[in-house]
Amino acid sequence: MESLMHRILDISPVWVYLIVTLLVFVEDAIFVGFVIPGETAAVLGGVAASQGHVQLWAMIVLVVVAAIVGDSVGYEVGKHLGSRILNASILDRHRGRLDQAQDFLARRGGWAVFLGRFTAFFRAVMPALVGASRMPYRKFLSFNAFGGLIWGTAFVVLGYLAGASYQAVAKTVGRDLAIGVAAVVVVALVVWKIRERRREKTFEAEYEAVRETE
Repeated sequence: MESLMHRILDISPVWVYLIVTLLVFVEDAIFVGFVIPGETAAVLGGVAASQGHVQLWAMIVLVVVAAIVGDSVGYEVGKHLGSRILNASILDRHRGRLDQAQDFLARRGGWAVFLGRFTAFFRAVMPALVGASRMPYRKFLSFNAFGGLIWGTAFVVLGYLAGASYQAVAKTVGRDLAIGVAAVVVVALVVWKIRERRREKTFEAEYEAVRETE
């Protein structure tokens, strides 16, 4: 944790703002959110703010705007290139979750835009799916802005609190113990991500098995 903080502090504040903003934007804009770590970038932006390296309010504004604008670009991509993107071979390994996202959109409408913001895969594909479905842009924008505001603010503040809490723990119980606690948290997150990925692979395998029997 301390090493991570030092690395963040070694980067010029302008670059911190730029990198975090671009990662959040690209995550949604070009349909690659399951590769680009926008959520992680928002958290790290908050960590940088907790150290006084960047301004918290500015980081929140940039992340929220990048999320909203990125989704809007993804919407336009889906509106004009939806069928080509959805039928691309690169998405074949994600076909089960893609169909799941389309079903979620059909059932929830605009709320799928808001709720999808909080799931990595849905956050990546939902804007393009909505654009391809021809949902009116004003309706999309209202749910997109609401989701972007809540999501962006929450994850930047989460990073801020994590960074501030680490410093407080380090001063109270010592740096070594604080690093140990941070390591345990990181390991727990890694295990959770691995289990999540295994569940996704199981779902994809079951989906493909069903398709083969049809």
